[in-house]
Order: sequence, then C-alpha cells, then structure tokens
Amino acid sequence: MKYAGRLAAVAVVGALSLAACGTDNNTPGGGTTSANAPAAGNDNGLSGTIQAAGSSAQANAITEWTKNFTATNPGVTINYQPSGSGAGVQSFIQGTVAFAGSDSALKEDEAPQADARCKTGKAINIPMVTGPVAVVYNLPGVDGLQLSPKTLAGIFNSKITKWDDAAIKAENPNAKLPATPIQAFHRSDESGTSDNFTKFLKATGGWPYEPAKAWPAEAKGQGSKGSDGISSSVKDTEGAISYVELSYAENSQLQKAKVANGANEYVELTPESAAKTVETAEIKGTGNDLALSIDYATKTPGAYPIVLVTYEITCEKGLAAEESKVVKSFLTYTASDEGQAALKELGYAPLAGTLLTKVRSAVEAIS
Repeated sequence: MKYAGRLAAVAVVGALSLAACGTDNNTPGGGTTSANAPAAGNDNGLSGTIQAAGSSAQANAITEWTKNFTATNPGVTINYQPSGSGAGVQSFIQGTVAFAGSDSALKEDEAPQADARCKTGKAINIPMVTGPVAVVYNLPGVDGLQLSPKTLAGIFNSKITKWDDAAIKAENPNAKLPATPIQAFHRSDESGTSDNFTKFLKATGGWPYEPAKAWPAEAKGQGSKGSDGISSSVKDTEGAISYVELSYAENSQLQKAKVANGANEYVELTPESAAKTVETAEIKGTGNDLALSIDYATKTPGAYPIVLVTYEITCEKGLAAEESKVVKSFLTYTASDEGQAALKELGYAPLAGTLLTKVRSAVEAIS
C-alpha cells in the first residue's frame, strides 16, 4: 500500500510541531497570495508556540503539513493534539487553543460561546480538509462489498447481525457471505466523523436517532477511541465493520465497501469520487464563515456520498497578536496549491474551485 510507509509512524499523533512563515512572494505550487501571505520555504522571523487541538481525522494531513513546514521554517511551533472534534471545540471555547480542527461546523449552541472567546470578533469555520469516510470491514474472501444506506443503518443499529443476512445478500448476489456475526464498531469519544456518518444515515437510510458527535447508546455496538482505535479494532477483529476517514483505512490496509448514493449507484471511494460530493455542497455560513451543507443523497454520477469536511475554527478577529500572525501564516500555507496538493497523496480530497477561493479569502481576513 503506497500510503503505509509514509503514514505508519503517525497513526497515533501526540503533539505535532509545525513551523510557519511569511513573505510577499507567491504561494508554492503557483497560487498567488496577497502581500501579507506566507510561502513555504521563507522564514520571516515569526516565533512562538501555538496550541491547537481537535479532529483526529485530519491528523495525517497535519503531520504532512508539519513535515513540509518544518523542513525550511523552524521559527514557529504548533502543538496539535488530535483529541477529537468535540474536545477540540471545547478547548477553543475555553481559550486554551488558538484554533480547533472539527469535522463539523460549530453548532448553534457552540457558536455564541466561540464568539465570546474571540472577544473583538467572531469565530469562523474554515473548510480545509476533505476527508472521505470509508466504510471499512474485515471479511476475508469478500472483496468489493456493496452496501446501501438502508442496510448500513440496519447494521449499525444492531438490526442486521450476521454477514449472510438477506439484505446484504441481495446487494451482493455474487459474494460468498459467511454466517459470521457482525461486529459493528463506532467511535467511543465525541467525534465529527460520527456526526457526519449519522447525518448520512439519517438523510438516506432511515436512521432513527438524531445525528450527533456522541454515538447513541440505543444503537449498541462496540466503541473504540479515535480514528486510530477504530482502524486497529477492525483490523484485529474478523467480522468487524466500522467507519473511518480514508487515510486511516489506507494506512491500515482495510477493506472498503462500495456505498450506494442517491441514484442507487454503488460507488468506490476515491479522492475523486468524494470530491464530486463536496463540489455540490452549499455554503450556509455568512461572510467568512464557510460552514457547508452537504447533500448526502447526491445523485451526481460517480459521487461517493459519505464525506466530511474538517474545519479549522478560529477567530476572524480577537486572537492575541502573535497568535493571529502564526495562525494566519499556517492556514495560508495549508490553503495554498502546495498544501492542498499534498492531501491527495494521503487519501484526502483537495479543495478546489470557488470554495478554495473563498477559503483563501477567509484566511486573509484573519487579524
């Protein structure tokens, strides 16, 4: 697997160090920036340590950006703790981190608290990483498994409990499905991945519970903490199934199911098929708040329907001056052509088009 060598050492991430920079030059990879935007490889003397926390789904992206940044820009250190989206948002609200990574935009009850933390401005959701959510399973001899949203909802609600269930057979007529019990794993910690996955199930599969970062106890199943925990649990348990961001599925060499979209087309998960769904997302935020509304029932041909977008949540205005400079410099790099191009190799889908333009404008507004 081509991702394994690059990512094996970063599946469990502690504190990550990044260095940031600033210059008047163009961004790496050909994208242009304003006079105050940074470019990789040019150290303008920024220094200091920034704390950040949140989504474990983007940890592999953060690690890659770390490597690229620290190669030539050692002046700034950013400690990123992949504590989960819920914990990251709370850390941001409490003022202990300069930005939070979250696989869901700020909720209605979180936004006022986040704005209050920013004091002189408002908190904004900036999409930065598109992380397709893979349905992963461990069933030797059964490759290319096809699953509809309705069947997935039945599996994760503990209504479909064996792999040779009639519903699974109907969707996989040529597969030799064993009578093995299904071991359904979910995130035990509050997770934006769970939030997005249950939003998909609710919108398309008849999921009876409200989507949330916390897994509903009524659905039962087995819990594992973090994206790395889910990956390990599935890899070690025959008959297992779960959901995890694509880069983790690739790094652990897990089997991935094809999932039916709104046109009842079973689609293989690739960065390209996931990008087709993100391209149709509607911006529901205002100004530089770029919270998105994703159509999980997309009928776009070849579109893989389960995607999450990791937002970097920070203050448009209101961070301490030194924090603001570093956060702006770092996010300008991550939104650059070079920063986004690095994602595809890791199993993420780069931002593109109008959305990427808006992301760069939002970052530029940070002060």
